[in-house]
Amino acid sequence: IDMQVLSGCAIIVRGQPRGGPPPERQINLSNIRTGAMARRAAQGQPDTKDTPDEPWAFQAREFLRKKLIGKEVCFTVEIKTSLGREYGMVYLGKDTSGENIAESLVNEGLATVRREGIRGNNPEQARLCELEDQSKASKKGMWSEGGGTHTIRDIKYTIENPRNFVDSLHQKPINAIIEHVRDGSVVRALLLPDYYLVTVMLSGIKCPTFKREADGTETPEPFAAEAKFFTESRLLQRDVQIILESCPNQVILGTILHPNGNITELLLKEGFARCVDWSMAVYTQGAEKLRAAERSAKERKVRIWKDYVAPTANLDQKDRQFVAKVMQVINADAMVVKLNSGEYKTIHLSSIRPPRIEGEVNQFDKDKRFRPLYDIPYMFEAREFLRKKLIGKKVNVTVDYIRAATGPGEGTPAFAERTCATVTIGGINIAEALVSKGLATVIRYRQDDDQRSSHYDELLAAEARAIKNGKGLHSKKEVPIHRVADISGETQKAKQFLPFLQRAGRSEAVVEYVFSGSRLKLYMPKETCLITFLLAGIECPRSSRNLPGGIQVAEPFSDEAMLFTKELVLQREVEVEVESMDKAGNFIGWLHIEGVNLSVALVENALSKVHFTAERSAYYKTLVTAEEACRQRKEKIWANYEEKPVEEVVHLSEEKERVANYRPVYVTEIADTLHFYAQDVETGTCQLESLMETMRAEIAAHPPVEGSYSARRGDYCLAKFADGEWYRARVEKVESPAKVHVFYIDYGNREVVSSTRLAAMPPAFSTRTLPAQATEYTFAFIQVPQDEDARADVVDCVVRDIQNSQCMLNVEYSGATCPHVTLLFGDTKEDVGLGLVKEGLVMVDVRKEKHLQKMVRDKYGLNIWRYGDFRADDADEFGYSR
Repeated sequence: IDMQVLSGCAIIVRGQPRGGPPPERQINLSNIRTGAMARRAAQGQPDTKDTPDEPWAFQAREFLRKKLIGKEVCFTVEIKTSLGREYGMVYLGKDTSGENIAESLVNEGLATVRREGIRGNNPEQARLCELEDQSKASKKGMWSEGGGTHTIRDIKYTIENPRNFVDSLHQKPINAIIEHVRDGSVVRALLLPDYYLVTVMLSGIKCPTFKREADGTETPEPFAAEAKFFTESRLLQRDVQIILESCPNQVILGTILHPNGNITELLLKEGFARCVDWSMAVYTQGAEKLRAAERSAKERKVRIWKDYVAPTANLDQKDRQFVAKVMQVINADAMVVKLNSGEYKTIHLSSIRPPRIEGEVNQFDKDKRFRPLYDIPYMFEAREFLRKKLIGKKVNVTVDYIRAATGPGEGTPAFAERTCATVTIGGINIAEALVSKGLATVIRYRQDDDQRSSHYDELLAAEARAIKNGKGLHSKKEVPIHRVADISGETQKAKQFLPFLQRAGRSEAVVEYVFSGSRLKLYMPKETCLITFLLAGIECPRSSRNLPGGIQVAEPFSDEAMLFTKELVLQREVEVEVESMDKAGNFIGWLHIEGVNLSVALVENALSKVHFTAERSAYYKTLVTAEEACRQRKEKIWANYEEKPVEEVVHLSEEKERVANYRPVYVTEIADTLHFYAQDVETGTCQLESLMETMRAEIAAHPPVEGSYSARRGDYCLAKFADGEWYRARVEKVESPAKVHVFYIDYGNREVVSSTRLAAMPPAFSTRTLPAQATEYTFAFIQVPQDEDARADVVDCVVRDIQNSQCMLNVEYSGATCPHVTLLFGDTKEDVGLGLVKEGLVMVDVRKEKHLQKMVRDKYGLNIWRYGDFRADDADEFGYSR
């Protein structure tokens, strides 16, 4: 097969390809001579010059090129010189019966016959002489009048300004002849009609090349020779059209159009080339076609892709492509999604990088005040763009690759394994939208790095648009600055801020973080500040926490409550009503999302109990109703709740016996209601004494600033008692700074004090370190007199007998507010309640439970039944009531 016409009298032929590029031979035509083609001066040899075409040389070459290229020829070799040059005859077709090429040239007047040394017995030479004489007579070609018109090409080997030259053509197809193929994707082309000889690199691709070694030899990369032959056999010396598309760094990029197809796409499809990003963007025929052609070769594992493994090859189809709900946006290039299975997954957007400050990473690691979201320019805008577009929405996720975990390197942090994907919503590629707004940049990869977005070209195009339009990160304007005050945990700042929030009623907020079911971090856009917010009116199960004394174990359903709150409000726009503030500078109030009160929602879902502080709120009734419904259903936190209706107890307790399990207690306080407070001697007294000792030593070392504590109802604090010592207390009511009602949690007594006698409770002495030691009890089997004077007499009697003394206590049954107990004197072991009955100070309360009735009759009966049960008739007169 004819491959190349070097001149009018020299051609290169190649055999049929069998499993690779076939060998090639140069054949020079015997007995004729045509004009020499133009030659460029040898580079590096200043004494050589460019030589132009000789007359009729180009026409002779063109005559042969058009006649022979790509055609089958037959040749005979007549002479082989000592240097290995071969001279012979070439015929068009399979055998010597075809057209004799030398004769055709002479006949057209495009070659002269070598007449020197004519041997009489050479009929071919005689035939050529005859033909030459005929063409002279017919004045053909070079024999025409005055030499005729022949083409002397003014070949332009160099272009002064290649970029301007390419731009001036406006990407219009230009006619050309491919003169040389350097490798599969680089050719030398003669541009017509002006004879510019230019090197053109195919836009968007690169074939394996021939690497030139130091000693001048060339080493082909795998498939370099095959790729070159593929292009050569289709394009060399063909008439084509070329679109010159760009000229970066003096390299002309273009696309060659041939009637039989586009060589760029063919090379990719056959696995002879790979896509390259830097020139992909200028490919005018549409980059997606090239990616599709490359994808097809990869899937078929042809040639350069024979060992190719897809980045997601080890993923099932369901893991490769799925629909998920966006639960959280992390900074600006990642999100947490919830799959249909309920599983959570972190997805990174493929091939993009969020805003960052170059080269200053380590500095910020050390700066604890550095907050990337607010302090890195455009990070907040990027996060907000994604948050507003995606939170709570269903998106389509296509996993592009999984980036393996990397260990920390010099100046680079460690990264866990990342699932990188293209995320779309309503057909819009979110990464592309982010990049086009200048809120992220595109990662540049090594050419052979296949771990990238499946829509990489669109990302590059979006970035180019953003740069051109000066969007976001590419803007020349001042960068936006977010001065966000973080007042979470800053008590003084929070105090100043509280009145504004209280007056504002409902304020807008974005939930930035969920610490637990009822503790959140909020961003207040109007006030540009961050606050910690606690949900009012509820008692939510506590999560596990690290405390000074060790790890606090998570309460049941704390994780469920946290998840519930996260799913409902994380990163959503909400409204908050701030009511108060705790001593740590956290705001307390109600949070609403789309008409739902989060406190109520948690109670309705049996993930929180109602706290007594809800009583004064407008939501109390709703909360209590919701709680009651969950309690009835024994749902979640109420699963083990035991309510004992009277009838049920009677039914179940036929066989039940009273259990007497007396334990020592220290009675510390007797209330006017005849309820009393006691400390458990076995479990708490020593611990309490030790805690008090440490606490008082601490206070002596660091006395609290008088008046610095602001009392709030429900808060735990320290209070200075009349004896001048500090005790743990709970604020029950604040009338004014001078009148604060406190309850001493370890002793059960109450006092109204000035706030100057109060101080904040250090965490080390909180109820988590040691629970409140005073437990409330009341007497079993006794009816407390309604009449105040009668009741006062009983209380005086009890105070005289048992206050500040050790007794033995047994719980008999539970009551509405506290356990009902029998109490024995520590020394005599006599029943305190029975003594009151005997003295006629109280009446006996008859229980319906059979095992308790027996106890009442056996022990208390002597006084009740002596004169019959007279209470029904005149109890009111005596100050008793049922």
